[in-house]
Amino acid sequence: MRALRVLRDANLVAAEDTRRTAKLLSHYGIPTPTLSFHAHNSRARLPQLLGRLERGESVALVTDAGTPGISDPGVELVAACRERGIAVDPIPGASAALLAAVASGFPLNSVTILGFPPLKAKDRTAWFLALAQSQHAVVFFESPHRVVSTLEELGKCLLERRICVAREMTKTHQEFRIGAANDPEFLSINQKGEFTLVVAPVEAGSATPPDVDDDSIVAAFRALEGNRAAGGKRRAISQVARNLGISANEVYRAIERAKL
Repeated sequence: MRALRVLRDANLVAAEDTRRTAKLLSHYGIPTPTLSFHAHNSRARLPQLLGRLERGESVALVTDAGTPGISDPGVELVAACRERGIAVDPIPGASAALLAAVASGFPLNSVTILGFPPLKAKDRTAWFLALAQSQHAVVFFESPHRVVSTLEELGKCLLERRICVAREMTKTHQEFRIGAANDPEFLSINQKGEFTLVVAPVEAGSATPPDVDDDSIVAAFRALEGNRAAGGKRRAISQVARNLGISANEVYRAIERAKL
């Protein structure tokens, strides 16, 4: 009810998609005008919104799904408001990251939210290897057309570490899948909708990997050289990590130091 009151009393609603927001406002009989504000026009819109706020007007920020300010340009607007001494009043609402984490059932004493993985192959590899090094719960988002490739990466990096794949949370076709990261059934998931993934923390009592020096890692990596053409460098890294009982990130760093 508070959110509806704020939308009704605001001078302007800045919306990620004005068409979707218009349906919401119309449903509740709210006549407040809207202005588009999204990743592709944020640079031009920021001065307009800040100008109105500095003149004493109020602006309500709405996104298509989840809480504004998480992986959207809302964070830029809030930061600019803080710099100028403009009051920011958050309205509690659904947060995809927290909802997925809670629904996973994983221990949540420490949680990291990472946003979306990078797009470039090299950056994605480094990103997933770094994620595999985290000992606590990690939450991140993924687009529907990349979710399967991301699940393949998680299977290689995390092996049997548990993950939760949350799709379309709070919506009609809500779905949660929980299991080992390398479970092939994850690859058959419906690829439509909004995705949030949760990586479980490392289980207490897990075996500590043995100390392995760079020479051992490089030797193991070179032994797979003949098979790399079929599986690629990333698959070879994952295989070496499994063979030596260490993390894929350790293997990656060792072969980078060796300039392989």
